[in-house]
Amino acid sequence: MLLGVVVLVFIMFQGFGDPAKMIVGQTGDKKTMDNIRKDLYLDQPKWKQFVLYLNDVSPICIHTKADIEKKNLKGLFIGSNTKLGLKIPYLRRSYQTKKEVGELLTEALPGTLLLAAAAMLFATIIGIGLGVIAAIKKGTWMDTSAVFASIAGISAPSFFMAIIIAYFFGIVLHPFTGLNITGSWFDIDEVTGEKYLTLKNLILPALTLGIRPLAIITQLTRSSMLDVLSQDYIRTAYAKGLGKRTVIFKHALRNALNPVITAITGWFAELLAGAFFVEYIFGWKGIGKITVDALEKLDYPVVMGSVLISACIFIFINILADVLYSIVDPRIKTQ
Repeated sequence: MLLGVVVLVFIMFQGFGDPAKMIVGQTGDKKTMDNIRKDLYLDQPKWKQFVLYLNDVSPICIHTKADIEKKNLKGLFIGSNTKLGLKIPYLRRSYQTKKEVGELLTEALPGTLLLAAAAMLFATIIGIGLGVIAAIKKGTWMDTSAVFASIAGISAPSFFMAIIIAYFFGIVLHPFTGLNITGSWFDIDEVTGEKYLTLKNLILPALTLGIRPLAIITQLTRSSMLDVLSQDYIRTAYAKGLGKRTVIFKHALRNALNPVITAITGWFAELLAGAFFVEYIFGWKGIGKITVDALEKLDYPVVMGSVLISACIFIFINILADVLYSIVDPRIKTQ
């Protein structure tokens, strides 16, 4: 999967266009642009450019001693002049800032992780709670309200909700909420210059980002619970004299969580990788905002690195979901 992503990323952002012009501008002299093209391997055939890029981003690599020093590669290398190595993937350097892309994205990743985790925590707790209530109270106003709210949440695009929530809570109700439209997970003290944690800036973007997964988790929990509650072993549990709370939470909910776990893990991966516009609208300093800024400046190495990291996150979380299935549902065993 990662190899396929690398191929697509290279074709989309590196296979076409002339990065040398993006770096020096249209008025740059020919000698300078030729030197930049040579430094970025743009004077090589496309297939060789791809092989060199794959060698850079792959943990298993072959580099010369000069390349290792020039790119400041970190890892274990064996050999004399041409070395075989196991390294931290090298995502190259930003065209604009000249910093290593890996360093830029590492600085931004904690903000995205914090935002996605807060959004999914909000969506999971509220979504499972509403889904269970809707299933237990099927046919009542509680069930109807939960279903209607979930449909509205699914239908609302995140970028649209971000604008509405930012305007309503950050501007109209700002005197009462004290919440700002933009802000990071830390602020800087104007006197000492030190950073300090400011979680109130997390509320609006996390709420916005959590609306759609909350709606889907609610519907999945409701439908899965209704299916489980109609099973024979649930009736047997009631016949044995077990309390309603025990039957619902110990027997029914646990066995109804498989599709919910799929939704939670899938959405968590998507929030980590796709919170671009929400981060941009709220000025939240994460991978999404850095990527959008890089796209505006045609800083392709940053965009390419962001897409690759997003793909890695998707794959890792899907593997984690498979492990969680066997823990939550005893009927599933890891072979």
